[in-house]
Parts: sequence; C-alpha cells; structure tokens
Amino acid sequence: MNEQTTHHEDTKVHEAAPGDPREVTLHHVGDSRVDRLWIEVYDEPGPGGACHHYGIVGVGEHFTLLSIDFQEGPVCETGVNGITNESLLAIVIDRLEGFQRGPMPCDENRIALFHARKALESLHDRTRRRLAAGVEGRGKP
Repeated sequence: MNEQTTHHEDTKVHEAAPGDPREVTLHHVGDSRVDRLWIEVYDEPGPGGACHHYGIVGVGEHFTLLSIDFQEGPVCETGVNGITNESLLAIVIDRLEGFQRGPMPCDENRIALFHARKALESLHDRTRRRLAAGVEGRGKP
C-alpha cells in the first residue's frame, strides 16, 4: 500500500499501488484499540464516479470478513445486482435506533441517528426529483 494519503472532502483515503485495493479509513478514530477494521475498495470508479465493490477486513486477518457490492448500473437495465446507499443507511439507522432503545442510549448516537436519517431523506429527495424529471435509472444527470 502506498503511504500517500489524500483528502477528498471529508473522506480519508490511502492511494493504492496499481492492482492493490485502495483503503478507506474515514471510520478510524486514531486508536489501535478500536481501529480494528479496514475498508478496502476493489474497483475503479464507474461512469457515475463511485466505486461498487468493497471489503471489510479485520486487522491481522488475511481474509475479507464481509464483501459489499453496490448496485452497478440502472436496475431497469441491469436488474438488481447490489445494494444501494439507501439500504446501507437503513441498516445503520435500524442499529442506532436499537442502541437508543437499549440500556445505554447516548447523545452521540442520537445525533448520529439524526444525521443518518437526514442523509437517507436527502437520497430519497434526489430519487423523487429524478423520477419526476423522468431521468431516474437512465444514467442522465
């Protein structure tokens, strides 16, 4: 892995050598006691500018704990072949709601839950706007 680190808006990424997965460490807090998972990106950005294939690897492990494949291409053209940002956010929201109902609710989770719901709402607004404009699923802006 190349040591060069770049910042794209708020996302911290480590540039990969050709053929190597790229690492995303935005989720790290800077303490090895809790920074035990690595996110690897296995593909180059597609036509829309985003990557589709990710893996989550445990520190010290030599295998991927979880592979995440995002939808690649419009569903109406390619069928369902991966998850959406919305479905991943829905999982995070469900977990945060569970923590808030559990024995140790906290302000940090409440704030994270608010922002995750706002992120999902924004993505829903985008989809509704694109549906109304007749461009959803057509690879057009």
